Amino acid sequence: MTQINKPSLYFNTKLYTGNGGTQAITGVGHQPDFVWIKSRGQGDGHKLFDAVRGVLKVISSNETDAESTYANSLTAFGTDGFTLGSTGDVNDTGDTFVSWNWKANGTGSSNSDGSITSTVSVSQTSGFSIVKYAGAAGTSGTVGHGLNAVPKIIFLKDLAANNWNVYNFSSGNTKYLQLNENIQPGTASNRWNNTTPTSSVFTVGNDDSVNNSGRNFVAYCFAEKPGFSKINTYVGNGNDNGTFVYTGFKPAFVLIKPLTVTDGWTMSDIARDTAVDGGNGTGARVLANESSAEATNATWAAVNKYSNGFKVRGTDNVSNATDIVYLYLAFAKEPLVGTNNVCSTAN
Repeated sequence: MTQINKPSLYFNTKLYTGNGGTQAITGVGHQPDFVWIKSRGQGDGHKLFDAVRGVLKVISSNETDAESTYANSLTAFGTDGFTLGSTGDVNDTGDTFVSWNWKANGTGSSNSDGSITSTVSVSQTSGFSIVKYAGAAGTSGTVGHGLNAVPKIIFLKDLAANNWNVYNFSSGNTKYLQLNENIQPGTASNRWNNTTPTSSVFTVGNDDSVNNSGRNFVAYCFAEKPGFSKINTYVGNGNDNGTFVYTGFKPAFVLIKPLTVTDGWTMSDIARDTAVDGGNGTGARVLANESSAEATNATWAAVNKYSNGFKVRGTDNVSNATDIVYLYLAFAKEPLVGTNNVCSTAN
């Protein structure tokens, strides 16, 4: 069993204010290899950067757009954060921003576990990997992810203009979600080839949004690690008191997507919405599939964080409607047992 001394060594939320010039964002707590940035005050799209694709290379969770080289955006990954240029979408003067930061293992290395060679940057300890691969037309294939554990959720993007595809353990290998859309799970054999990921590879079908000759793809893969991350489902109760969802830790971040009704991907974190232990919070949310500014909304309410899980204090379809099934991905702020700077994870 591997010990993570602090959850923030592998995931952390960092808030900052733009200065319209150049600035180093520090205090992340680790060298981030995947940085997801969203303007809180403006309707600018989500900007996703990773060390495998390299600095200045941006994709958006709320768009189908191809990867672009975004001058003066994220210009460096540092040992305790990242450096920004003057681009307004990530550093507009006076605007407030949220960044979610994951540690993997730098620019990555070649992985030949699958029939399609991939470049993988991975933290097996925290159960996260960044995977880049080149597609092969007209056929299915397997792609190495490096986790040494079965991923329960995979966010996959064609780096040309195309929809995101999301695999999740609950919907299974015949279904797909789209991060840029609010759809319910669709059915198609040509996304995951009706094949469940293993501890070494995931499978892609012959749809051009997951596997196309001459095109490059990136996938963000997450395996569940007890005491650090939880990937599961809950059923809403349509009550302001909320359904209690046990995670085994105090959540720092929660991503929620309804599976049995059409609605978006809600992102909540303890840095923006400080509701804990039943107290009031701002209910500050953004939607991964929308460019809209951060909102607080009584029907969304707060995702109230407890020492061992969370409650959604609202009745809206997006997070807590009666009898609706919700998928969630959560990362730890503090462990449930032991000291506040130690949490256990499986290898």
